[in-house]
Amino acid sequence: MANETFIGWMTAIQQYMESALEKLLPSADCAPQKLHEAMRYATLEGGKRVRPLLVFAAGELVDAEQDNLARVGAALEMIHAYSLVHDDMPCMDDDVLRRGKPTCHVAYDEATALLVGDALQTRAFELIAQPLPGIAPASQLEMVRTLAHASGHAGMAGGQAIDLASVGQPLTLPELEFMHMLKTGALIRAAVMMGAMAGRELSAEEKDSLDVFAKRVGLAFQVVDDILDCEADTATLGKTAGKDAAHDKPTYVSLLGLSEAKRMAKDLHDQAFAALDGFGPRAQRLKQLADYIVARSF
Repeated sequence: MANETFIGWMTAIQQYMESALEKLLPSADCAPQKLHEAMRYATLEGGKRVRPLLVFAAGELVDAEQDNLARVGAALEMIHAYSLVHDDMPCMDDDVLRRGKPTCHVAYDEATALLVGDALQTRAFELIAQPLPGIAPASQLEMVRTLAHASGHAGMAGGQAIDLASVGQPLTLPELEFMHMLKTGALIRAAVMMGAMAGRELSAEEKDSLDVFAKRVGLAFQVVDDILDCEADTATLGKTAGKDAAHDKPTYVSLLGLSEAKRMAKDLHDQAFAALDGFGPRAQRLKQLADYIVARSF
């Protein structure tokens, strides 16, 4: 029953976010139509919406308003979508399939894909820079700073730069963890912390505990991604399976082996759970999401 309740909550948030994104993205009927259509193509109707789900789960800890959480979640999802559009381009990972459909540069063209990423990134910051009712200006400013840090040279973009440079290069486990803490983990951490900024103020100790949870679950997400890249097929993943191995990229599976990578994911999951002990039942959704992230099949 508990699992059914969580699935119902997750489905409701995913549908709510799809509706919010529909409204917050520019209309394809307005000029420049091709750019707007491609922005919607890259963002809508696909993806697990893990980052918005984390925003809403963290928002439950602070009694945040749903409309504010939807705007924060949409900003994060647009940053995530922009990163996927750029990562898939021929100058980077050169992939043709994303979320079960042709990648943006394949469906449109490279120039449009580049502009889609640029436009999604700036739209994301526009969303959280606009007044959010009930959220103090200082908290909004901290949201902007958190998202900028997570998506820039010290976060997602920096991690992608390390990833591109790592092809064919042996990495140690700490080096691999550092890369993924930036490339994948930084935006997942931002989702948790920004959701918690949308309501009442947490204590310094609570913020520290939430930060530990966010970092552990962000790293676990990437470890599971590496496992699925070996175990799942392209149809299930909605993207090209086995691509990292084919391109000689270091992964947790190539470094540790499959069984040890699974053990690492479980250890990170357990550490994430332990970090939430002080929150009691209020952290139920975050714990359920940690379960989902580690047990997912795509």
